Amino acid sequence: MADDLARRMDRRGMTRAVVVGASMGGYVAMVFLRRHRARVLGLGLLSTRGTADTAKAAAERRGFAERILDDSLRDQLVARTTPMLLGATTRAEAPDTVARVVSLAAAAAPEAVAWAQRAIAARLGAMDDLRTTDVPALVIAGEEDELVSLHEARQLTSTLPQGRLVTVPRAGHLPPVEAPQRTTDALVELLDTVGAAERNGADAC
Repeated sequence: MADDLARRMDRRGMTRAVVVGASMGGYVAMVFLRRHRARVLGLGLLSTRGTADTAKAAAERRGFAERILDDSLRDQLVARTTPMLLGATTRAEAPDTVARVVSLAAAAAPEAVAWAQRAIAARLGAMDDLRTTDVPALVIAGEEDELVSLHEARQLTSTLPQGRLVTVPRAGHLPPVEAPQRTTDALVELLDTVGAAERNGADAC
């Protein structure tokens, strides 16, 4: 997926970009950084972690991948697990958002979901890559995220030389869905920071 992103950039004539990913997209962004570091102007990581899965977590993902392919379990599995992507406040106060996210999850191809879970389980840790990434970087974490803890978000931020953490109140694992304006504002700030750094670099030259 990271290499496909690089090819898409090539087709659009984009040499460098600010790369942003949420959840699994964050893992893709970190692999892109590892494989195409010179093309990264800035980095945004939302609801993601820089460490590899523990053996237990990886086994749970592989088990989920098997169950999601079982027609007799799929609907129940989606209905039970998908709401966990959202924070407690969203679950309590925004039933339409919960229904929309569950509907999107139910519509996803089971084979694609299984592939994604297996790929995430097999991923490498990225902390060493992040420690040497001296570009503007933003970590966004939902205050009510039950899948990636605030401790992990802080750890990720502290690993990035130019890392900055934005915690989104009343949001869980999907800040772009639960708090779109707050998330957009934070990403615009990242773009402004990258733009200022590029201008300062050009002036120095």
